[in-house]
Amino acid sequence: MLKCVHSMLSLSFLVTFAACDAPPVPLDDLVIEKTFVPEKCVRAVKVGDFVRYHYIGMFPDGKKFDSSYDRGSTYNVFVGKKQLIEGMDRALVGMCINERRLIKIPPELAYGKQGYGEIIPPDSILHFDVLLLDVWNPEDGVQINTYYRPSVCSRKVEVSDFVRYHYNGTLLDGTLFDSSHTRMRTYDTYVGIGWLIAGMDQGLLGMCVGERRIITMPPSLGYGENGDGSDIPGQASLVFDVVLLDLHNPKDGITVTNQAIPEPCSRKTVAGDFVRYHYNGSLLDGTFFDSSYSRNRTYDTYVGRGYVIAGMDEALIGVCVGERRKEGTGTKIPGSAVLVFDIHIIDFHNPSDKTKVNVTFKPQVCEKLTKKGDFVKYHYNASLMDGTSIDSTYNYGKTYNIVLGANQVVPGMEDGLLDMCVGEKRHIVIPPHLGYGERGVTGEVPGSAVLVFDIELIDMEEGLPEGYMFIWNDEVSPDLFREMDKNTDGQVEASEFTDYIMQQVNDGKGRLAPGFDPYRIIDNMFSNQDRNGDGKITEEEFKLKTDEAADHDEL
Repeated sequence: MLKCVHSMLSLSFLVTFAACDAPPVPLDDLVIEKTFVPEKCVRAVKVGDFVRYHYIGMFPDGKKFDSSYDRGSTYNVFVGKKQLIEGMDRALVGMCINERRLIKIPPELAYGKQGYGEIIPPDSILHFDVLLLDVWNPEDGVQINTYYRPSVCSRKVEVSDFVRYHYNGTLLDGTLFDSSHTRMRTYDTYVGIGWLIAGMDQGLLGMCVGERRIITMPPSLGYGENGDGSDIPGQASLVFDVVLLDLHNPKDGITVTNQAIPEPCSRKTVAGDFVRYHYNGSLLDGTFFDSSYSRNRTYDTYVGRGYVIAGMDEALIGVCVGERRKEGTGTKIPGSAVLVFDIHIIDFHNPSDKTKVNVTFKPQVCEKLTKKGDFVKYHYNASLMDGTSIDSTYNYGKTYNIVLGANQVVPGMEDGLLDMCVGEKRHIVIPPHLGYGERGVTGEVPGSAVLVFDIELIDMEEGLPEGYMFIWNDEVSPDLFREMDKNTDGQVEASEFTDYIMQQVNDGKGRLAPGFDPYRIIDNMFSNQDRNGDGKITEEEFKLKTDEAADHDEL
């Protein structure tokens, strides 16, 4: 709290103190009563300083004879240069900003026996209630007080840099005249090229992003004798409380910091690749503005094609799957802001990519190889490129069984299973256009994801020639129709047809395509023989079919 004590200072340098309600001191000399003293005195007036102050001039009976308040402007003058009456010249020395003094000046230190026209009678004692608002010296330069500096400062403001900063602008007495915070918008400008008042141009140099400074400047480096014509009076010292949020130079390129590079890195992105990556986006001062993690979805794009901002397009070239980078680039969120992205590459591919097959184990005896139409049984572990597990047959305790070439798996897996022998193991990488494409599998495989399979062929059954669903192992009986027509009624019903075919398969005389439902195959064969669709095959229908060009699933 402020002291409730008046200090009495005489020209003979005798100092006495009196309580607030103490009786007046005899006025046989200049008397100074400090009616308000700020807790902190940043600067005290010295001889030769220029001051700005308000005052009320009174006679001892309280009658006012003059006031700067009535004129609506401070009194501005040099101290100790005989520009004031001697008592005031002396009384202002030692005053602090925002200090208030009641100054009692005897006639010999005021207007003496002559007085001052009709305003000040001869031999008048004068009382001045003075409030000091500003003080500076012609020798003053910019004063910088850094009250916060970040522990890491990789770059400082230099001439021609472009900066974004917030500020509160006050006069030396604390009066606020402007603030970027109230506009909720940073002040954005070049430094050192004359776009700012000279004091601010100097005060911003050497700042780090995140640094906070108090920049104090005399009027000669501010708005000078005339002020700004509005909120800043002429000859006013200015104080700016500044926090630097961003800086860059028009000549800057992107800055990339590799934080984690996986080993090995068999492939790096090139222009034209399609990349899936996660990112956190922030401004240079750490302000968060976006994240793919918050959407629980990667950002997917082509690189080197202009689909993303130029800085990101450049930073995504030459990265490995699993790599983490911090990248900074200039763009406009907000205007002229430097952006910082922490990125994690999840996967990438090129539209020209094919299925990549790497044999990790091959049995010594490997003669019978898989082909289209074969029925294969295999185990697999499936994952994404970043190692995220998708699925595994080992979790179910059984193999995955398919017919090759029957579109029962994605095309990339078809490619990876061809020309494989039982017991062989392979590492298969499938680009999305040969996998699950842009849509992926909801809840399992993200859209545009590269798939990784580690597979082992457990068993295989040779398929039929391409396009066939049934073949004979022996010579075809010349009396097929009568052999099927068990009840000799001159027509073959579906049950008779099915029983006959299944009997041939069981006896080893014929083969159905492996991996499919045998009864569905037989139903299809019967429908092809039953030309009129009445549910029965006559001998005439049977002959007509055998006379036609051989159909793959017909007899």
